[in-house]
Amino acid sequence: MEHPDRPPPFSWNAVSNATSYYLWVNDSDSTRIQTWFTAAQAGCASGTGICTVTPGTSLSDGSYIWWIQTENDFGRGPWSQGMNFSVSISRSNLLQAADFSYLGAFRLPDGSDRPLTFEYGGGAMTYNPNGDSTGTPDGFPGSLFIMGHNRMPYGELPDGNQIAEVNIPVPTIQPRVASLKQSGFIQSFHNADNGVFAAYEEIPRAGMAYLNHPATGPQIHLSFGQHFQENTTPTHAWFDTDLSVPNLQGAWFVGNQSPYSTSDYLFEITSEWADIHARGKYLATGRFRDGGWSGMGPALFAYCPWTDSAGTPAPADTRLQETTLLLYESSENTPDIENALQGYQHPDEWSGGQWITTSSGKSGVLFVGNKGVGEKYWYGYINPLGNQYPCVDAASVDGFTACRMANGQPCPDSDMIECAGHTSLRGWWASEWRAQIILYDPADLARVASGAIESWEPQPYSSVSIQDRMYLNPDQVDTEALGTGVQRRELVGDVAFDRSNGLLYILELFADGTKPVVHVWRVN
Repeated sequence: MEHPDRPPPFSWNAVSNATSYYLWVNDSDSTRIQTWFTAAQAGCASGTGICTVTPGTSLSDGSYIWWIQTENDFGRGPWSQGMNFSVSISRSNLLQAADFSYLGAFRLPDGSDRPLTFEYGGGAMTYNPNGDSTGTPDGFPGSLFIMGHNRMPYGELPDGNQIAEVNIPVPTIQPRVASLKQSGFIQSFHNADNGVFAAYEEIPRAGMAYLNHPATGPQIHLSFGQHFQENTTPTHAWFDTDLSVPNLQGAWFVGNQSPYSTSDYLFEITSEWADIHARGKYLATGRFRDGGWSGMGPALFAYCPWTDSAGTPAPADTRLQETTLLLYESSENTPDIENALQGYQHPDEWSGGQWITTSSGKSGVLFVGNKGVGEKYWYGYINPLGNQYPCVDAASVDGFTACRMANGQPCPDSDMIECAGHTSLRGWWASEWRAQIILYDPADLARVASGAIESWEPQPYSSVSIQDRMYLNPDQVDTEALGTGVQRRELVGDVAFDRSNGLLYILELFADGTKPVVHVWRVN
């Protein structure tokens, strides 16, 4: 059959005693959907009648085949016969993987002693189109504001997360980081938040977005959070581009949303889209918090922190009105992997986002991060025997499902043990991560904003692997915290976008000793 819906619904006859159904969809080249649904989610918990699901995954034009497999407490049943369908929706206006061309990378300048250094930094970055106005006309204009060394708790480094502005050299493709060109300072490190967010010192999270709106003029919008936090301290502000006189305004909350869902990446929403779909909210903010506390996938909200056409900032401590654009189910609300990003794993890392538009009329909402793609993931440690073996924190086994298979089901009991000889830090680990970009259709987010679909329904329509461009910690620093090889975490930092020139900047963490490097793609 030919199906015009995006995404199409899938229906089949219920099977008596089935508690779950596994939907598998292939196109001519690869698997497009692999998702478990409970019988209740499919509307056929009674074991009779018709089961129907709409997985939310955007499918490009083409022919597909799909299967269903049942499962209950006694195991899995046989696969159904394959059933064919086709999708006929034009996606010529959406960015595709082929639109990204890698140009190379460059190093950041050397600083001095912490916190005036990019070492252990890179948590936030934004592009300034008016920066480096006297620079060489080399095709890479503007500048980048980048956040330096993170704060550290218990008084060890209370004035970290300072911000500097750097120029942008021509990127090159080099096998060794030392051979890359190096940027220089335009503005040295400054503590732009003036201590307003000083409480966020335990594994800080932050985002920045340059926005030159007629109401406010050029400002850098700021978000701040940390690994553990309550919804009692504001998370957002803005400051002037002159770091020596930042004139911070705020701070504010984003509605009554959990800070685990709001206090990280920040980026501009195009005015054309925001005026129609978000009531003039020109900033997008969100966060993914490992373990799914933020929602089981990247979260995104539109907001606006000024109150009138004169750009008057909202009073400090205001809970700004927000429009939800993307919000998956939180693991704090359910013990199951449901209403989640397709292929979701608790150790996923989504560290930055951008609303991409091109001169040719294409668009897409982009998230960049380090995606868990292995067969298992767990809370605990690296197993010295190899990445295929979990090493679960014994104290966590009775508290929650501390080890899962890639399909979201619990690991067998034999995996629910703490291995001997582990040396890594405790946390969420995957048997494999891969750095990647995922792309969402802005039309799907518009449907969420209007209430036409649930906030957890949109799924990426495409992805772009960037793993082969990463240097992967060549100096092997801090491997007990970061891992090694395919088990490398904290790989990718923030992302910035030069809309006029179609240039995408992505930070790779711990690539130049403990400093990040900046990778550059052209978005055609």
